[in-house]
Amino acid sequence: MILRVVLIATLLLVHGELRAKPLPDDKGFAPNLIIYLAKGPANSCGPGCDRWIAVEGNVDRNAASRIRGFLQGVKDTQRPIYFHSPGGSVEQAYVIGRLLRSRKAVARVGRTIVAGCNPGAQVDDACLKIKTGGGEVQAEIVTRHAVCNSACGYLFLGATTREVAPDSAIAVHNSKFTLVVHGRAPPGLIAAATDRDLARAERERTAYAAAMGISHELIDLIKTVKFENAHVLTRPELYRFGIDTRPIAETAWTLESESRPYIRKIALAKKDDGAAFRAMEWRLFCENKDRARLMFAREFDKDAAGKNSVVMMAGSEKPVAFGIFPARIGTYEAWSGTIASAAMKAVLAAPHLQMGEGQLLPDGKTNQAIFEIDTRGLESAWLRLVESCPAAPGNTRPAIASPDLTPAPAQ
Repeated sequence: MILRVVLIATLLLVHGELRAKPLPDDKGFAPNLIIYLAKGPANSCGPGCDRWIAVEGNVDRNAASRIRGFLQGVKDTQRPIYFHSPGGSVEQAYVIGRLLRSRKAVARVGRTIVAGCNPGAQVDDACLKIKTGGGEVQAEIVTRHAVCNSACGYLFLGATTREVAPDSAIAVHNSKFTLVVHGRAPPGLIAAATDRDLARAERERTAYAAAMGISHELIDLIKTVKFENAHVLTRPELYRFGIDTRPIAETAWTLESESRPYIRKIALAKKDDGAAFRAMEWRLFCENKDRARLMFAREFDKDAAGKNSVVMMAGSEKPVAFGIFPARIGTYEAWSGTIASAAMKAVLAAPHLQMGEGQLLPDGKTNQAIFEIDTRGLESAWLRLVESCPAAPGNTRPAIASPDLTPAPAQ
């Protein structure tokens, strides 16, 4: 189950300027927006990509000038930018968003975990010194629990390519304005000034979204969300509003350190009707040094009840052929298949894997639909997982893992 963290930045109108008021629960973020260069394992940020730009923390009143100055020194405009922020200054977000648009930036939501920092201490003074010390830091990208909320969403819209992983989140809410008045002023004058500033802010927000190619439906939605609340954009909304228009969004393969460790991947794929997305999940277990078990769960499609076979291919290889009798778990169906060591090598070497879903037709033939998923993070996660695998038994058949899956819900 995906845990979504919703953090909201309070917006105050002080002397005609929007600024952020940090909340007590913003301790997990840098007090001001910081930007730095990071480097990770091969393909950690996509095929052929191991370097990215990290932007994280509260969007403060001087954020735009720092971001602009930093990016002027980064000539590689193809480096993706990963955001993790609870929000902050809307006006600064607009400026940064337009700067990203001028760079034709690639933006994603993700946390940059720096190797040189103590575990769980990514925003203490020592870690912030490492991040802002200049140069490139060794790190890894984690999308789970990553957020780009409130004002961060506006700067995120500035990028020409926007990607939100299934286990990260963008949350929106309406702004709250407070007019600070020095001395005494007639109530009518205060009301008129408030109405004027609210109308101006509304025009700016609508014009900004339109300039970024975002549907007016997003602004209409934001108006309905009270400042005290937050609405996490669903996958259909991200697609419909034009924020993330990928037909399939997927996470990297990630090692989960449970009592029995396993590797996990989640994907959300657009259905044929174009309005809904279907959730899918893969879990890879190591039964022994020579044998792995892959479990695949997908949201049950009641309109395609005839689909009754699943196969996974690595190029011309067919290392995993699932059975025709999946286990039902609520609204999901789970499949299980084994991978021999030789086939596992083919899986790790492939940049993409093909998933085939077969439907048995009345004439006895099979109609198969094929889609691809990437293998980002799989090799490094497998090498770590296999360290804890038991040796292959002599002639003992490995036990079949129980299909105990809790698939991620469709957004």
